[in-house]
Amino acid sequence: MDHQFSRMELLIGPEKLKKLQQARVAVFGVGGVGGYAVEALARSGIGALDLIDHDKVSLTNLNRQIYALHSTIGKYKVDVAKERVLDINPLAQVNIYHTFYLPETAEQFDFACYDYIVDAIDTVSGKLMLVQQAKKAATPVISSMGAGNKMDPSAFMVADISETSVCPLARVMRRELKKRGISSLKVVYSREKPLTPQTYENETIVGTPQIKGTRRQLPGSAAFVPSVAGLLIAGEVIRDLL
Repeated sequence: MDHQFSRMELLIGPEKLKKLQQARVAVFGVGGVGGYAVEALARSGIGALDLIDHDKVSLTNLNRQIYALHSTIGKYKVDVAKERVLDINPLAQVNIYHTFYLPETAEQFDFACYDYIVDAIDTVSGKLMLVQQAKKAATPVISSMGAGNKMDPSAFMVADISETSVCPLARVMRRELKKRGISSLKVVYSREKPLTPQTYENETIVGTPQIKGTRRQLPGSAAFVPSVAGLLIAGEVIRDLL
């Protein structure tokens, strides 16, 4: 009998589809990268999704984020994401958190209850704590490295953090994780050298929150770059769960 996941079932079979439907995945950050990861996970049949993000949709998100529309500007990204996921799969369980994930807020989450964790946040301090919590709970985690200031989607690849090169964020993460006794982490990163974003006199960016731990220099971004990173992440999550 046909159902909404019939085409997925043709690839993996009913038992593995059931496994996906019983899985619980947490996605930290539902912006340019995380939003597309959530989209693909929902369409792949993941039964429970925990979505964590503090931000609201802003005008400058429209060029690249799947949840960003003129009709959603000003709404919390996780609220919009939950509505869309349930429209894709009404049987999904979606838990949302209007939380900016940092070491100060890390204790709100029990990583042992997840089958997989996606790190799609921007701050180094938050990423490091997230990976540490995941490793402590023995929960699989995949981390997105820098997707900003890039124009070549074909340069993305999946690798262990120890095998990365070129990416400045991966370099920092590799060094800081080593200090914490963590030598292995699955990541999606780009081998493209970051471009230098243009700046304009008297430029004002609307909708950018000033929160402790956020990056001060705004990166440039294209529609076809973070989306690829997000879809690669979703693919790795599905394959690892199976």
